[in-house]
Amino acid sequence: MDAGKLGFVPDSVIQELGWDEDVDEDLRAAIEAHTGHELVDGDVGDVVDGVIYWWRDGDGDLTDALVDALQDLDDGGFVWLLTPKVGREGHVTGADIGEAAPIAGLSITTTAAIGDDWVVTKLSTHKR
Repeated sequence: MDAGKLGFVPDSVIQELGWDEDVDEDLRAAIEAHTGHELVDGDVGDVVDGVIYWWRDGDGDLTDALVDALQDLDDGGFVWLLTPKVGREGHVTGADIGEAAPIAGLSITTTAAIGDDWVVTKLSTHKR
């Protein structure tokens, strides 16, 4: 898996939210290898260059989660929202993402299948 194709940049610090046992470990490893840093958790207490957020239907309010994801994100950073593919347990509809993102102050940039079980939606911040 090529983390560079997702827009990850070497030497960037990426925060990971929503980790659970169902995440794609190959993707996680590829991001760490490409950036040269381990993924940091929600308690980083410092500015991060990007956020990957594993989100499943039933995890709560997506808008609130996306707002929380912006807490440590540097201006101009991205949130990569990873949701289960159609037909997988926890699937989140594109309509749900399309409704939550702009309320949270994010714009949908791209959406693509990644791995066997996940879809990634890249969300851009607006300069704050």
